[in-house]
Amino acid sequence: MPLRSQEWFGRTGKDGFIYRAWMKNQGFPHHEFEGKPVIGICNTWSELTPCNAHFRDLAEAVKRGVWEAGGFPLEFPVMSLGECQIKPTAMLFRNLASMDVEESIRGNSLDAVVLLCGCDKTTPSLVMGACSVNLPTLVVSGGPMLAGRFQGRKIGTSDLWRFAEDYKTGKMTQAEFVAAEASMARSQGHCAVMGTASTMAAMAESLGLALPDNATIPAADSRRKVLAHMAGMRAVELVKEDLKPSDILTRQAFENAIMVNAALGGSTNFIIHLMAIAGRVGVDLSLDDFDRLSAKIPLLANLQPSGEHFVEDLFYAGGLPAIIRELRGFLHNNVMTVNGRSLGDNCTGAQCFDPAVIASVDKPFKPESGIAVLKGNLCPNGAVLKPSAATPELMKHTGRAVVFENIDDYKARIDDPNLDVDPSCVLVLKNVGPKGYPGMPEVGNMQLPAKVLAQGVHDMVRISDGRMSGTGFGTVVLHVSPEAAVGGNLALVQDGDLITLDVEQRLLHLHVSDEELAGRLVQFKVPELGYDRGYVGLYIRHVTQAHEGADFDFLRGGSGSVVKRDSH
Repeated sequence: MPLRSQEWFGRTGKDGFIYRAWMKNQGFPHHEFEGKPVIGICNTWSELTPCNAHFRDLAEAVKRGVWEAGGFPLEFPVMSLGECQIKPTAMLFRNLASMDVEESIRGNSLDAVVLLCGCDKTTPSLVMGACSVNLPTLVVSGGPMLAGRFQGRKIGTSDLWRFAEDYKTGKMTQAEFVAAEASMARSQGHCAVMGTASTMAAMAESLGLALPDNATIPAADSRRKVLAHMAGMRAVELVKEDLKPSDILTRQAFENAIMVNAALGGSTNFIIHLMAIAGRVGVDLSLDDFDRLSAKIPLLANLQPSGEHFVEDLFYAGGLPAIIRELRGFLHNNVMTVNGRSLGDNCTGAQCFDPAVIASVDKPFKPESGIAVLKGNLCPNGAVLKPSAATPELMKHTGRAVVFENIDDYKARIDDPNLDVDPSCVLVLKNVGPKGYPGMPEVGNMQLPAKVLAQGVHDMVRISDGRMSGTGFGTVVLHVSPEAAVGGNLALVQDGDLITLDVEQRLLHLHVSDEELAGRLVQFKVPELGYDRGYVGLYIRHVTQAHEGADFDFLRGGSGSVVKRDSH
């Protein structure tokens, strides 16, 4: 099979001259352009994305592997999305970054691509973009940071929410708060817990797009660079084998990823990103698939925020291959992965070295895992909740609604001593969905009212059309669809309405009659969002709802790798 890159570098005359001459100003000799597979290294390095700030070194390790295997590595940058820096939310730009990736890959002289991703949205955006082109593709994640150390104990990102409560109630001083922040992110890498970043790395590995152990090797461990080196070598082989994402991302691969995520207690953001990827490759997934496939999988990984340990500990305990091996009775073990072996073969030699971190199916860490998909008149198209991170006593609960019309309303009133709220209430936050707060920010795990925290209460039922950080926890209902901004029933909830959450029955019900809701809908007005131009205007016009993956409607499917025009 002829190399795609030779459509650029293999030409004679003027066209070949143009494609090669300017590349040679980097010191590449002519023979590099004579039939070597060109491996693109798609890098999301940025000092504004701290989780990916070590990717220059990681890219060099990939290059060494490519050179060793006889390939020609060429590194290129794409938009980098730093979760803790970019405003208003990194999710707003996930689709934009995916377009950057897609067009950069299609428009350049590449035969295969290695995706360097770590921070939350960098993984799905790179995978979405690469799948839309469908050249041989391999994911290398940046790895989790080492667990922090503060006042004699391990800490991670999930502790931020606990620290924030203690600071809010005066149990923690500003000086202690600053000392904790200096102690938490003490090494390179993404969040140390099973938040969205590690969930995405595990997603890539369980889908078959990454080499074994990609998800868990700590960023500071030299073995992370070894994995990157081996990925570079494997990328060259992928070209020769013509093994593409479309060969790997089958319906069975997606089902495997859902079941593995359940056993890990992975982030609820997993749903939106996996749905978007499925939409790019034409695999028909629905929220019901997540509920059905997760329901039979117990929680095996004792990791924060659902447990007590860190992703670093998971690696030492046997890594994701040990989890996959324990799940082999549930999984499709024969699916192909990027190293040319089946998922089952990849974990044949895996072992659990610490049952306190990786439990067995027979004696799981928790019987409840995965994602519960709720239905009801408050969420006709679905909503999600993470049972493993919720309070058991609140999994069946009826309470009166305390309603916040938007995030500014919430911030202005949540700590008002006159707020009419008690621990039995249900906090409802509207207009933080894909369109309502463009980008669907991670504000769903609302901090509790100060007056409730003062009573020693640390959880309440919370409902919104937004998302929450994968590091968050609590009895939090998210991704309510349709969202409030498009006139979903969430927009019609009023203070004092009774709401029932029944996770066992998968029910989220607003105790208001259909006739009353119809009357309220007549009074509903689409909120003025204030964005008419530019990317955000495009986003509002074309983003799909949460249950569809919040991708752009015009990006479903792919366009392949053929460049339609050639200016030379």
